[in-house]
Amino acid sequence: MFISIIGRDRPGILAALSTCLQELGCNIENISQTILQSVFGALLIVSVPASLKEAALKSALLDRLAPLDLDVFVKRYDHEADNATRQASHPFVITTLGPDRRGLVAAITQVLARHAINVVNLKALFKGGPDPRNNVMIFEVDIPDGAPLADIRKELAQAAGRLELDINIQHQKIFESMNRI
Repeated sequence: MFISIIGRDRPGILAALSTCLQELGCNIENISQTILQSVFGALLIVSVPASLKEAALKSALLDRLAPLDLDVFVKRYDHEADNATRQASHPFVITTLGPDRRGLVAAITQVLARHAINVVNLKALFKGGPDPRNNVMIFEVDIPDGAPLADIRKELAQAAGRLELDINIQHQKIFESMNRI
């Protein structure tokens, strides 16, 4: 099952969520959780017992998480269909640095979409103002095998130039090697 949880952040959300899932016989296979300002968000892929239906899972989560005033979304997830649609790709990291303005994410992701590049993670920190050191975006992407890297770099540089951004694109292994503490 795919589960999404969102609401105002406070201590104990993950404890309540994971305990409820464990008591229902579920196993968390994959989870991504973050806090944006004061908003908690979590996405989970969970294996469930065959006897546990989608509606019963959602009802149990809503009951358990009601004191925390969280929104819950539950949907059946098809692992086989997901794996069948994946194509061979390479992980890259794209970073931008520059002044905050409307349309930054749209400009970069439009270039990526034209080349069938999947954004697997995006972290953006916009503090506002003209100081470019205050505004950073980090895109973790999967670039399909055989994609025209020179064209992609050129188009990203053009988009970044229009927005007065410094942009860098590196294979994930190079990025990690250069940014190791």
